[in-house]
Amino acid sequence: MKVLIVRHSSIGDIIHTLPALSALHRHGHQVWWVAEPPGLPLLERSPLLSRVVRAPAARGWSAGAAWGALRGLRRQRFDVALDFGGLWKSATWARLSGAQRVVGFASRYRREPASAWLLSERAERTEAPHVIDKNLSLLRPLGIDAVGCRDFPLPPRDAEAARVVEWLGERALPGFAILNPGGGWASKLWSPEGFGAVAAGLRERGLRSIVSWGPGEGDLADQVVRASQGAAERAFPTGLLEYAELARRARLVVAADTGPLHLACALGTPVVGLYGPTDPARNGPFAPEDQVVRRVPPCAPCHRRRCPVHDGVMREITPSDVLAAIDRRLGSGAATP
Repeated sequence: MKVLIVRHSSIGDIIHTLPALSALHRHGHQVWWVAEPPGLPLLERSPLLSRVVRAPAARGWSAGAAWGALRGLRRQRFDVALDFGGLWKSATWARLSGAQRVVGFASRYRREPASAWLLSERAERTEAPHVIDKNLSLLRPLGIDAVGCRDFPLPPRDAEAARVVEWLGERALPGFAILNPGGGWASKLWSPEGFGAVAAGLRERGLRSIVSWGPGEGDLADQVVRASQGAAERAFPTGLLEYAELARRARLVVAADTGPLHLACALGTPVVGLYGPTDPARNGPFAPEDQVVRRVPPCAPCHRRRCPVHDGVMREITPSDVLAAIDRRLGSGAATP
């Protein structure tokens, strides 16, 4: 059966949908995926995908590019299109793909409920709290029950691994932690001063800190380095796959509810997640040993990028809170690479 996955947007959303790709592949289905540019590195070159289709980004959207991509999709004659987004945008792509079946969640589970009108089949969602399992339950209309799967098929990364090994070798780091201060939502992020203080605490525990950063976050990374009093250094500008290789070698990743945190979880790296408005039970670390530090605002769980109720709640997390969580996660072996 030829299946189209429609999951456009954030890096974290794409990571949390990868187990569904794994389950479809295990059941012998041929899978395509529609995604916007930010998440493409996690999908391109994947041996589990027949093809990745580039959807135009929300910024600089082009009707010509969108129509060209849709024409290519329609020629494939998909048996099923799976709308994992729950939005008008994702449902429109699924419907216009020409698939015989357009499957998505029922209205009450969707961020834009009326978009269910474009579906041909409306699925119920599992009661399991984590979004990975909720995504996996969308496969049930295809006869696949994969709830509980935590397999994250990522593309091969030989070139990226070589660059990371060379960079780390130049520094002769016996063990290191990654601090990731950036992300998409300002209201979910912690302060650079807090990360700097955590870097100083990690140095006392025998771990050097590397500050990872994405496009437009170089100044933020520099602020963390300055606040660390020499305990941290800025990473080289890593793409997603280079970050994955860096995180795979780390003793620990500390980050807010962002794509880099979710990628570290997918790789099995020990993590400490910093949460405020969003619910870690839904989209936080899933390994039992991983730790979460959270301050819960009255509006929680809240997925608004700007909210007068939860703005500033992350500042209530203290460095001592985070260092205590690190000690719980790493135990007495914190200094052992």
